[in-house]
Amino acid sequence: MKVLPFKIPKPNLDSLIFQTDKSDLFYDKLHQHEEIQISLIIQGDGTLIIGDSVNSFSKNDIIIIGSHIPHVFKSDISATKTSHMITLFFTKSSFGSHFFDLEELKEILPFFKRAKRGFKVNSHSKLIKELFLKLENSTKFNRFLILLQVLKIASKSNYTSLSSFAHDKKYSANEGYRMRNVFEFTMNNFENEITLNTIANIANMSKNAFCKYFKKRTNKTYFQFLNELRIENACKLLLTNKEVPIMQIAEASGFNNLSNFNRQFKTVKSMSPTIFRKNSKFF
Repeated sequence: MKVLPFKIPKPNLDSLIFQTDKSDLFYDKLHQHEEIQISLIIQGDGTLIIGDSVNSFSKNDIIIIGSHIPHVFKSDISATKTSHMITLFFTKSSFGSHFFDLEELKEILPFFKRAKRGFKVNSHSKLIKELFLKLENSTKFNRFLILLQVLKIASKSNYTSLSSFAHDKKYSANEGYRMRNVFEFTMNNFENEITLNTIANIANMSKNAFCKYFKKRTNKTYFQFLNELRIENACKLLLTNKEVPIMQIAEASGFNNLSNFNRQFKTVKSMSPTIFRKNSKFF
């Protein structure tokens, strides 16, 4: 199994692939694939890295990941014992190279534009969930009809982009393994001190070469990415451990200085940790 690029198994060469993932955690290696991915999180919480950005996922989220966008789901096994996701995979040419160019399908074009950066559906999610729950017992033809319905609804829904820029190039296998190692090490060690020398060694590069390499492929510095990962973890702790002092949450997320934590938090979330915790409308 290659991490990057990653090939989605195609049973009987199906054009539309339905997949159920149910285990302790989701596939947790950085990967990309040609297929566009539409996923419903049935159960599970964790961190989603997609493209250049750190996000979170939780129960009932509907997540769309475009073609060739590097991504990884990092399940939080302390939050739930089971991670359960159902997914549709397809390409823009699955049903013919010009199928989605048909005049009758023009109203779903916004879906493909949004998918280039990945997005999370923020409205009409209940309706999409109802459709997704029919997939397992549907015929292949009815799954195709459900896909068209989902594309139409997602094209008209409110949404949040999951990456700050569109990815228009594929990673080579060597690049994929290097980035996978960097992301995996970071996700498993973000609560500890990580020096530039340490992460450059993980990438098997000099410090200067690594800085340029990471910035070119993610549009941000490594330490910007690291801080975003730490802040995302802090957000989950702020919401689930409301009696725990903020300094303790900062330390658990990799910050040993409260003022620096507050500054970085405000940079990423545009508010202080205290306001984030108090204002439920922001989460």
